[in-house]
Amino acid sequence: MMPLPMQSANAIHGEWHPQTRQDREAVLSELETILASPHFCNSKRYPALLRFIVENALAGKTELLKERTLGIEVFDRPADYDTNADTVVRYTAGEVRKRLLLFYSEQSHPPLIRISLPAGSYVPEFLHSLEEAREVPTDPESHAALPFDSDARALTSAKSIVAAGRVSHWDDRNVAEPAARRKRLFWSLLVLVLLALTAGAWWMYHTGRAQNEVDAFWAPVVRGQQTLILCTGGSVFASKNYSGVETANRDIEYPFVSWQSVSAAVQISSMLSRAGITTQLASAPSTPLTDLREHSVALLGAYNNQWTMHLQQSLRYYFLPGSDEIIVDRMHPQVQWKRDESIPYSSTDDYAIVARFYDTTIGGWVVVLAGVGRNGTEAAAQFVTIPYYMQLLRNRIGSDFSNRNIEAVLKITVIEGKTGAPTILAVSTW
Repeated sequence: MMPLPMQSANAIHGEWHPQTRQDREAVLSELETILASPHFCNSKRYPALLRFIVENALAGKTELLKERTLGIEVFDRPADYDTNADTVVRYTAGEVRKRLLLFYSEQSHPPLIRISLPAGSYVPEFLHSLEEAREVPTDPESHAALPFDSDARALTSAKSIVAAGRVSHWDDRNVAEPAARRKRLFWSLLVLVLLALTAGAWWMYHTGRAQNEVDAFWAPVVRGQQTLILCTGGSVFASKNYSGVETANRDIEYPFVSWQSVSAAVQISSMLSRAGITTQLASAPSTPLTDLREHSVALLGAYNNQWTMHLQQSLRYYFLPGSDEIIVDRMHPQVQWKRDESIPYSSTDDYAIVARFYDTTIGGWVVVLAGVGRNGTEAAAQFVTIPYYMQLLRNRIGSDFSNRNIEAVLKITVIEGKTGAPTILAVSTW
């Protein structure tokens, strides 16, 4: 399989606290670049939160960067609003974190300044590149302290200063440092350089490994394949159901596909196309078993996708057939995940299964990206196309997963029908 070309700005950055006006202006310039990117420019909510927290952090007003205050100041919530019922700040902050990661992962050149939002905090961090070019000093005393200068080089530089009329009298003692001092300085700086190189190698290794985890997940699925079938479920409206829809059967001529399923299909197709893999979109009700046996397949959706419900029944985590729409742990049946039907569908947390396994029924690899609801399906597709999430999965498994059967249960926050960032609840491998 061709490596999936995922760029990142591979620079070493260290935590940095802007002190001067120029520092703050540099951070604000980076902020404007971020907000002008496609990850932020088409939204009002995400830029508003990021701008507020960055500007107030630079002003030293971190006491304003709390959930309730942000809800009031940024999202016009009343002072006594219930932060547990209205999670707009938490959801938006999660999206901002994800979009910042995506923004920097797509940069072809390392930025001088990087803005991040640590998990569990609303106070941004500012990181500064540690790979800036050093300015060569012209003062003879400071020139003698350059890390790898020889005596001859220092002498030549000092004499050139004299020739320019900047020193009225030449004396070798003006530039010749004691040999012992120069040696100590040399070895001290050499140690610092080696430490910096070691830190850079560690960072680049882990960054590269995170990107390669996406390749590792998809490698067995598309190995030897030119085409992958994206098999999505179809739905029809059903007002009597909690979700407002029900599965379309073979008799329905014009089933619809939710926007979330379309988003999932686009994410998978875009990612695989960069590796030269063609995706073929197919409808579950009209897709026969023979088609699934000819190519590897990714199944989108659960209760609206008959093939998902059929092929995942032997897995540890599975969608319980019937109208309950629930994920069950086969080893611990009392462990179940279900949307809270006491809350409107557009505001209740969703759950999803991400699975990759070799199925003997079709004689090939199957990827299941399916939510209890449509938001879960969209989040599952995000999960398997973004290096950050794949690295989290890799960390949970603890060993190489390039050829193993894998299954994970995800939780997804949903606010006003919008899909939030996924988190891992459970993992199984075999």
